[in-house]
Amino acid sequence: MKRFLTYAALAALALALSSCAKSRLEQMQLAKDVNIQCTPEVLEIKAGKIPATVTVTCPKGYFHPKATMDVTPVLVYEGGEIEGKLLQYQGDKVKDNYKVVSSAGATVTEKLTFAYKPGCEKSHLELRGVVHYKDKDYPIDAIKVADGCLATYMLADMDGVYEPKPDGYQPILYRTTEGRILYDVNSDRVDQEQFETNSMVNYKNSLEYLKEDERTTIKGTQIVAYASPEGGKEYNAKLSDKRAGTAQKALDKVAADVEFTGTEVKSIGQDWEGFQEAVSKSNIEDKDLILRVLSMYSDPAVRESEIRNLSQIYSEINKKVFPALRRARLVTSTEFRNYNDEELLKMADEKGLDRFDEPSILRLAAIADTPESKETLYKFAISKFNSDTARYNLAMLYLDQGKTSLGGAYLSKIKEPDAEVLNATGVVAMRNDDYELAADCFEKAGSISKENETLMAIRRGDYEAAASAAKGLKGDNAAIAKLLSGDVQGAADALEGDGARTDYLRAVVAARQGHTAEARKWLDSACAKDGALRERAEKDIEFAALAN
Repeated sequence: MKRFLTYAALAALALALSSCAKSRLEQMQLAKDVNIQCTPEVLEIKAGKIPATVTVTCPKGYFHPKATMDVTPVLVYEGGEIEGKLLQYQGDKVKDNYKVVSSAGATVTEKLTFAYKPGCEKSHLELRGVVHYKDKDYPIDAIKVADGCLATYMLADMDGVYEPKPDGYQPILYRTTEGRILYDVNSDRVDQEQFETNSMVNYKNSLEYLKEDERTTIKGTQIVAYASPEGGKEYNAKLSDKRAGTAQKALDKVAADVEFTGTEVKSIGQDWEGFQEAVSKSNIEDKDLILRVLSMYSDPAVRESEIRNLSQIYSEINKKVFPALRRARLVTSTEFRNYNDEELLKMADEKGLDRFDEPSILRLAAIADTPESKETLYKFAISKFNSDTARYNLAMLYLDQGKTSLGGAYLSKIKEPDAEVLNATGVVAMRNDDYELAADCFEKAGSISKENETLMAIRRGDYEAAASAAKGLKGDNAAIAKLLSGDVQGAADALEGDGARTDYLRAVVAARQGHTAEARKWLDSACAKDGALRERAEKDIEFAALAN
């Protein structure tokens, strides 16, 4: 009898254990008293990824010591699903390599990442689990843990900010024509032969031609007289004044029938500046010694004395340098009315491109009506003038077309990159996700790259850095950076203008501030200006409250 009772007791114990196991598994299936939290509660797309941190707290007695569990995070949206990595757990007594969840109670934290797919802006995150025990599966009902997904960063101008260079074409060309009179030593008399020199003949002919040119207006003339730096400062000042007077009479003779808006007379006196330039360009053997004297002494008298002491050199200076400094210059300024766009196009059509200068070719490219025409003209300017402006603007054309590699290739051929070139090179690097190179280029480019620095931080998903870079900036990208960092009022302050995207962002700001009516007003305005925004708004979780 005792043996029978023993067997009965064993049977009862086995039944009790079996019942306990079943109850434990049912509890796991129901996930009763399991606390699940997700950060953030509303998911957000960052740099093409959707990050989430899920924390699960299991109560004591929840996880069966001999069970395992598979959990699949799934982002569910209309038209599809995105599965996250499989998460696997085991009880205390399972000998495997999964993460152990103690039956005494445990908290498990998992960092999840989903790759963005179009359409998942309006979605939710759920956990799907299966418990495995003794070769049997016990599915757990899907548990919703978060809504998703904010896609506000996608409103930023992802292509980067850059501008073409000006073509340099001027509607008015300011030019000068010049004649030169040479004097004998210590003389202010203009010899007749001076009117027959190439300089004065060309000057007179130029004035005659310009007088008849309907596009040219002759303006004022400046008479500038000099004396070579020999003979004393005061003496040369007086001599220079006299030469200015005789040069004015010479002007009256060669331009008797030319009307000037005014004549300015200047007397320079000793021409040390011209002397230094002439010596620098000469082939005088010891010219470095002369230049050193000029750098050592500023007093004209000391300079002249020291140079005279160089007796052999002074003789050569007297022959090769001083004669050209005993002079007066007649400098007439003119204004040329350049060709307008219509005239340029007509000339290009009738006469071809070979007669155009670089700014004219660049102007034709700027006003060309097709990308193909622009490309042809920029390549012509590169070929004929080795134009870096054309290289840069061709690169901008390629960037506009999404031909980033081609744009980068032309930028790399610019030997002396300025801030604009560095900024554009940074845009190319940013588009290629080479953020280290992009950051270096933007830093060297300085203030013109601040908006691109902001955009780069947004693209990386570093919203604090984006807000920092956007400090002091205005516009949509700056406002987006502020929104993403949580500075809603800063975003409102940064917005300016009345574009469709700007109005959309104003609607986002109003929605976050809880101003439902204002949000609807700005959203209606944005959608009326751009129909594509209406489709976006239907899925935008920023406006979830507006649907209520």
